[in-house]
Amino acid sequence: MTLIRTFTEGDEITGYYLLKKAEIKQTNAAPPKNYFDFVLADSSGEIPAKLWDVSAADKETYFPMMLVKVQGLVQMYREKPQMKINRIRKATEEDGCKLTDFIKSAPIQPIDLVHIIKQTAAGIQDSECRSVVEFCISKVEERLMHYPAAKAMHHAYYAGLAYHICRMLELGEFVARQRPFLNPDLIKAGIILHDIAKPEEMNAELGIVTDYSLKGKLLGHISLAANWVIEAAIALGIDVSSENIVILQHLVLSHHNLGEWGSPVQPQIPEAIALHYIDSLDAKLQAVEDALDSLPDSEEWTQPLRIIENKPIFRMRK
Repeated sequence: MTLIRTFTEGDEITGYYLLKKAEIKQTNAAPPKNYFDFVLADSSGEIPAKLWDVSAADKETYFPMMLVKVQGLVQMYREKPQMKINRIRKATEEDGCKLTDFIKSAPIQPIDLVHIIKQTAAGIQDSECRSVVEFCISKVEERLMHYPAAKAMHHAYYAGLAYHICRMLELGEFVARQRPFLNPDLIKAGIILHDIAKPEEMNAELGIVTDYSLKGKLLGHISLAANWVIEAAIALGIDVSSENIVILQHLVLSHHNLGEWGSPVQPQIPEAIALHYIDSLDAKLQAVEDALDSLPDSEEWTQPLRIIENKPIFRMRK
């Protein structure tokens, strides 16, 4: 099968792909005609696709998160590749395709990622902090095995959230060694807790976010996680006004740094400052890495990346 990242203008493609998005739209013609606005995906990337002649049966056949066999032509539209689909059908059991073969996932096995997170939590020396962190992990442990870290910005794939946390823990360990005045327990706790409520914020299947949940839309993962710290304190018999609990809440509430980025308060302890920049560094570098990995072999520039102020990235030839 031809991987999406290798598509070039003029390619005639026949193959199996994941239907990541399927939306009925209308042309500007008079009278308007219905067409399908698709996004096809595989483990290497994704591409927008159009099916122009849509029948009533088609509308009842094609939905997101199914495998399809397509025949189409790769074209350029506004300097971006897209596919014009000439034929399409649902994949069947006889085709021998598995959904998991077509999704992007973390490069480390989810079970190993979750083990690292739990092992790190168990190594937190302060018993109150450790208990709160373990309580919060227990609320999402099963979903950590497959949830993405975001809908699109960074680590937006199967087990992306656990991968993001683990890569941050690596950075946090280095920073704590380099800056001994930092409290390693708080660095570890902040990293594990900062996005721990993402599975409550988003609805996702196979690492692909379909929508934000009601709690996600009305509260967001930052508020949810801060509330979980209080919930943990009550369940564990810890004074909710104690310094440990207030500090853990502050780490969560301030990790986006600015109000316009979602944080109700700015970092005001050293570990919160470190947490913000560790989070930002990992998120931005991963977004760049993913964009370069999915860049077609024939191209030198990625699409503009929102996470780095809508700048494209140039790939140097080795």
